[in-house]
Amino acid sequence: MLSELYTEKQIQILKDTSKRDWFMLINHGAKRTGKTILNNDLFLRELIRVREVADREGVETPQYILAGATLGTIQKNVLIELTNKYGLEFKFDKYNSFMLFGVQVVQTGHSKVSGIGAIRGMTAYGAYINEASLAHEEVFDEIKSRCSGYGARILVDTNPDHPEHWLLKDYIENTDAKAGILSYQFKLDDNTFLNERYKQSIKASTPSGMFYERNINGMWVSGDGVVYSDFDLDQNTITTDDLNEIPMKEYFAGVDWGYEHYGSIVVIARDFHDNFYLIEEHAYQFKFIDDWVDIALDIKNRYGNINFYCDTARPEYLTEFRKNKIRAINADKNKLSGIEEVAKLFKLNRFFVLYEKMDRFKQEVFKYVWHKTSGEPIKEFDDVLDSIRYAIYTHTKPERMKRKR
Repeated sequence: MLSELYTEKQIQILKDTSKRDWFMLINHGAKRTGKTILNNDLFLRELIRVREVADREGVETPQYILAGATLGTIQKNVLIELTNKYGLEFKFDKYNSFMLFGVQVVQTGHSKVSGIGAIRGMTAYGAYINEASLAHEEVFDEIKSRCSGYGARILVDTNPDHPEHWLLKDYIENTDAKAGILSYQFKLDDNTFLNERYKQSIKASTPSGMFYERNINGMWVSGDGVVYSDFDLDQNTITTDDLNEIPMKEYFAGVDWGYEHYGSIVVIARDFHDNFYLIEEHAYQFKFIDDWVDIALDIKNRYGNINFYCDTARPEYLTEFRKNKIRAINADKNKLSGIEEVAKLFKLNRFFVLYEKMDRFKQEVFKYVWHKTSGEPIKEFDDVLDSIRYAIYTHTKPERMKRKR
């Protein structure tokens, strides 16, 4: 029975796409809701349909576009999933194209405008665009224009972004029947195959505001108000006396370079229960690299040869740290994902601040706010907060990758 394989939402989409004529199907919304799983299956169905169309048209080798943010994400989100589910094997030519069901599938990355090169000039009988909100608009438009083969159709899936995003404005909200666009919004609760315990855990651990609305309710929203709205002075602060009673597993640091605006180095501790503690901040204006080296060496003398996760904007400063035997590492500066990770720790009461010692943090945490339309924080009052984000997000990245596998 279909209900054993698909959720009610997915079954409805399968029925609609079978009965109606359409040019573009957009499945958008919350994470872990089955958007990509459904589109992966529809991708196979579309390839079979394309082969049938090509036979009627007398086309020997019809072409189809498979696009993702990068070739790596296509592999992870689509091809490996299809191999695991159906045992399909893909043999790639030197251009990373492959044949499946008698259709040549041409892969391209869409997050950079250079992705146009792989598909320019071709006639496609359809396309599957994974993670479409990450696409460069020019590449998306080029994919659409290439789909001129008879009966061509485009599959799209995406998580939400900000409410002024071109994908939402120009496509999802386009109700002109002539455009031939079907769009379906997914919420976490639409995935009835997820057990209730998991769903409740995800809801409880997702930061309030924008992240919750996007990741749980599938809404295209921008942030509103304070970025770290779950930071609670009663729940997320600790005194020196209490901190001294807690055995620590490790220490690490985050670095945000600055001169006219504040530069900062923060030290973060982690206990044996995976709680994190902001225990030192060093935030100053008008300091030179020699000053930051001295601060870092003092931290190293007290905590050992710990990692310093550094802003990549000044590679010559990282080099100077390394010359002085400071373990300087390029930080992963993914802004929204990093903010989400820190905000999640605040919400779960797993991140505590030695508030009495944090002069700059006090000034920033309640003034660091979302831009009303861009979906990004306003770049003010973020110097210590950036250091914290670099440190926590980069240091815990290997553990997140391991959990995903």
